[in-house]
Amino acid sequence: MALLSLDDLAPGQEYTAGPLTVSRDELVAFARRYDPQPFHLDEEAAKRTFVGTLIGSGWQTAALGMRLFAQALITHSTSMGSPGITALRWLRPVRPGDTLSAVIRVEEVRPSSSKPDRGMARLAMTLTNGRGEAVMTQAFAVLFARAGAVPAPRPVELAAETGPVPEPDDAIPLPYLAQAELGAIRDLGAYRFEADDIVAFARAYDPQVFHLDAEAARATHFGALCASGWQTASVWMKRLNATFARDIAFTARSGPVPQLGPSPGFKDLKWLRPVYAGDTIRYASRLIDRRASASRPGWGIATHHNTAQNQRGEPVFEFTGTVFWQWEPSAA
Repeated sequence: MALLSLDDLAPGQEYTAGPLTVSRDELVAFARRYDPQPFHLDEEAAKRTFVGTLIGSGWQTAALGMRLFAQALITHSTSMGSPGITALRWLRPVRPGDTLSAVIRVEEVRPSSSKPDRGMARLAMTLTNGRGEAVMTQAFAVLFARAGAVPAPRPVELAAETGPVPEPDDAIPLPYLAQAELGAIRDLGAYRFEADDIVAFARAYDPQVFHLDAEAARATHFGALCASGWQTASVWMKRLNATFARDIAFTARSGPVPQLGPSPGFKDLKWLRPVYAGDTIRYASRLIDRRASASRPGWGIATHHNTAQNQRGEPVFEFTGTVFWQWEPSAA
C-alpha cells in the first residue's frame, strides 16, 4: 500500500485510533522513569497531595496520544516529524484501567513555498477515555513529503560521548509561589540521549523509522537516529523532578516545603532541531508569571518558559508551561 502523502490530506478529514487500555503498572513505570511525583507513583502517597489519587503523568498521556496518532496515520504516511505543538490541554487525568481513543482532524494543508518536496498539515487531536470524556486536546503541525518525493538526508555531526551525565549537586530554597522571583532561571542539568534509550521510547510511543532504526534513519531526511520529540519533552520533566528533589531536600532542612501539583497544559512547544543519539541536552526553566488560583485557595498557577540546548549550544526545544504550585503556607 502506498504511503499517504501531503497531497492525500485535506481539511475536514478525520482519523481515529483506539481503544488503548492503560494499566497501573504502565503508568507507574513511566512515572519512575520520567515523572516521579507522588501522585503518579503510589496510591497512599497520592492521598496527601493536591490530586488525592493515583493518576498518570500528563507527559505520558501526550505520548500515548502519539501512539494512537501513529496507529491512525503516521506509520502509513510520509511523515517527516513535527515542528511543534501550538497548545495542549490536560482536561482530565488518566487513571489506571482507563481506555483511551483518539480522533485526529485535519485543519489545514499547506505545501511549502521554499521546499517543493514537502508541506505542513495543521491538525487537532482529542483524546477521550472509555466514558467518552475528553482527557486531552492538542493543536499541532506535522510535516509530510509530497507525493513521489524523497527528501534528501541532511548532513549530521554525531557526538562521540557515551554514558550517563553526572548529576549536579547544587540546591536552592524552593519558595512558595507568592514569594517566587519572576525571571529567575533554574538550570535543570543535562541528559545524554543514548541509541538504546531512543529506540525503547520509540517502540513504546512513537514508532517512526527515524526513531527506531539507526541504519534506516540514515536514509531519511533526518540523516541519523534521533529521539522522539515526546522523549525530549519527557526528559525535561525528568530533569525538573531531579532538580526540585534536591531543592526540596535543601528547603526541608530549615522549614516547611511548598507542594507542587499537576499541570493544566502548555503552549508554543517547538522542536527546533533533532536530538540525535549521543547528544547531551541541557535544560533550563524560567518563571515568567504567577497568579493565585481562584478555585483552589492556598494554591497558585506558575507560568514558566523552558529551553534546551545541545552540546554545541544550539537550541533544540522550548515551550511555555503552567503548573499548580502552593501559593503560601497553610493556615493550619
